Amino acid sequence: MQSSLLIALFAALLLASLLAAPRRASVEGFFGGKTASGGAPGFWVLVLSQVTTWIFARSLMNAAILGYYYGIAGTLAYAAYYGSFLTGGFIVARLRRNGARSMQDWLGDRFGSSGTACYNLVVALRLLSEVFANLLVVGLIFDAVLTGSGTAAILVVAVLGLAYSAWGGLSAALRTDVVQMCIFLAVFGAAFLALVTGPEFSITAVLTAPGTSGPWNGWVLLAVALLQVFSYPAHDPVMMDRGFIADEATTRASFLHAFWISTLCIIGFGFFGIQAGLTGAAFEGELIGTWGVMFPPWVFVALMISLLVSALSTLDSALASAARLMVEEWRIAPRSLSGGRIVMVGFMVAGTLLTLWGNATLFDAVAVSGTASMFLTPVLAVALVGGRRVARWSYLLAFGAAMLGALAYLGRGWPVFAALLPEGHKYEQLLIICLCVLAMGFAAVLAGTRRG
Repeated sequence: MQSSLLIALFAALLLASLLAAPRRASVEGFFGGKTASGGAPGFWVLVLSQVTTWIFARSLMNAAILGYYYGIAGTLAYAAYYGSFLTGGFIVARLRRNGARSMQDWLGDRFGSSGTACYNLVVALRLLSEVFANLLVVGLIFDAVLTGSGTAAILVVAVLGLAYSAWGGLSAALRTDVVQMCIFLAVFGAAFLALVTGPEFSITAVLTAPGTSGPWNGWVLLAVALLQVFSYPAHDPVMMDRGFIADEATTRASFLHAFWISTLCIIGFGFFGIQAGLTGAAFEGELIGTWGVMFPPWVFVALMISLLVSALSTLDSALASAARLMVEEWRIAPRSLSGGRIVMVGFMVAGTLLTLWGNATLFDAVAVSGTASMFLTPVLAVALVGGRRVARWSYLLAFGAAMLGALAYLGRGWPVFAALLPEGHKYEQLLIICLCVLAMGFAAVLAGTRRG
């Protein structure tokens, strides 16, 4: 009964997304998000699109899992990444003040083709990780409710998500994001209300929860998030793309509202993980199996629909950003509907293959991506904010340090990195890596800095 209801509701969600997509597609709408009349998206369209593409399924699961293991410290650590809306809004405002139309535009002006190539490589990896990780959550959900159905669900979502994304590009993503966010708020709001009004819930216990593994590593992860929160939004193409499609006042306000809405949603979802830890529930199926035992069927279904909505909303936005990246920045395909659609197919196929084969540790995708982005922190701080000229070799050294740091975390068990990293939990090692990446990056950038 539970699995049938979930499948039926998810089918309805897919149908609603297909109906919400624009009937006619244009090149400007596909790559620039223009409406049918050629205008920019409205304020609430931008806000809801920002929120729903950032509280994606992987993020919701991470907040809950970290809450389960590390209590409120773990959930706050993940919520700290949503300060990216504040730092991202600041970066976008500075870029636009300098006359740039995108991050690549500014980097190309400062560092030439090598500057944009390094950045585009990190962005491409980020987009691929978003497709992979969100499809992974879809598989986990359907395997939990109907054993053995995960692979089929991944393939169905990949095909149908690609279908409406490839039809309208960014304009389709913006329109469907509004529908999907409204559905998310309704079903998640109902589940959250059931949680906080339940007889076993105590807000004091949740806010002071140590987690099943103690809070220390949660606080360590909070320190990591604070180190990464300046560069993190700058390498996220979904956020950056939405920073240049409306006027400055609308954009600035949309970032501020997206910050508090998304942060509350992430902390709220984290409460479900914290509560699971407080009740002593066993960790099963990335918490999905745990919730199936803990909550009434309708609450469990509402949580699963929340995750599936988030997965779908991120997939279409990631594909739209991938099309813009490959067509407008790397120019490997013509700026046409067919060119963008070919890119989308390529990214979805690659992401699906990674999902069926890859690493199931959800936070690793965030940690590796966030560490790789940290070369941007010294560059943006010194060149964009400080107004200094930075030598290209300095930029490339900072990039090399960040990529080496990301590789060190990914391969922390390899003998070459294990010999260099201190013994300890992987998040303690990640903190050391981030500090080293920033130290090397700032040293390189400051060494190659000059006025003007």
